[in-house]
Amino acid sequence: MQSVLGRLSRLSWQQIILFDLLAVAAFALITFLLLNPPPVLADAATSPHTQTQKRIAFSFDDTPRGPGAFLDVGQRPQMLIAALKSGGIDQAVFFANPGRISPINKGAEAIAAYASAGHLVANHTSNHVTVSSQSAAGFLADVDAAELWLKPQPGYRPWLRFPQLDEGGRDKAKRDAVRAGMRDRGIRHGYVTADGWDWYLESMTIEAKKADKVMDFAALRDLYIETHVESAEFSDRLARRMFAKPPVQMMLLHETDLAALFVADLAQALRAKGWQIVPADAVYADPVAKLIPDSEVSNGTWLEMMAWEKKLQGDRWFPRNDIEPARKLFASRILHE
Repeated sequence: MQSVLGRLSRLSWQQIILFDLLAVAAFALITFLLLNPPPVLADAATSPHTQTQKRIAFSFDDTPRGPGAFLDVGQRPQMLIAALKSGGIDQAVFFANPGRISPINKGAEAIAAYASAGHLVANHTSNHVTVSSQSAAGFLADVDAAELWLKPQPGYRPWLRFPQLDEGGRDKAKRDAVRAGMRDRGIRHGYVTADGWDWYLESMTIEAKKADKVMDFAALRDLYIETHVESAEFSDRLARRMFAKPPVQMMLLHETDLAALFVADLAQALRAKGWQIVPADAVYADPVAKLIPDSEVSNGTWLEMMAWEKKLQGDRWFPRNDIEPARKLFASRILHE
């Protein structure tokens, strides 16, 4: 001890000040570490951050849509609004075809009701004619006709959902002309990432009803939910093969009887799989929404076209989105044939 004190007594006053400063700094660092221990790294598979990355929003095409197999078409919008509320889906988006609105289907009243419930409305063209079946100028004229009706509506967003997800197929010149027209109009691509072909499931229920076939309603509910959950899971896996941070997914549904009957249960099933349901606005606010696929064929979901462009190996299309497997599932599980 005396030896230490002796050494200290021989230090200059500058050295003593430096020693004191170092001692104070060391004490402060030790105190900070004691009060703020470093976090324990969670396993990637169980990390809460990883779980919150599975985010999805809901969209509904073809508003107003024709009758289905089960519900009164006039009552369906209110049933769907109630189902969305029950499922905790606070902000979906309805891609509308204003050219189909008539006093009979009360489409204008339905769209107003969706907006009043907090949902959004966007452009699905006026008359639901695909890009591939007409000129670029003709398609953009149909977009303009829809915009004229949609812009004054509450909840309007300048988003375009292509009918049948068709952006021109293999005709890149037409595709690019449409894209240029959209940019000139300030309209963004209201793309889809997860698609379970609910429109085809609906068509099979209508067909079965017309043929007076007995449908297993509980099995129909289960098939609807199962297919769309699997579609979301497939899209999540596909996205993780391309992006370090998965994009916010957009589920494609249609304004059908099946949606009004089962969408609340679908939302519950998605949450059970770790999905967070987010507002539709979150999808196209995602930075990746600025990416525009340059695929050989411009038709399908945004993720499918991105995978095509990147020449991604392995599955790139949801396997249930095919007529033959879809009909086999319906026949065996719903009709018990």
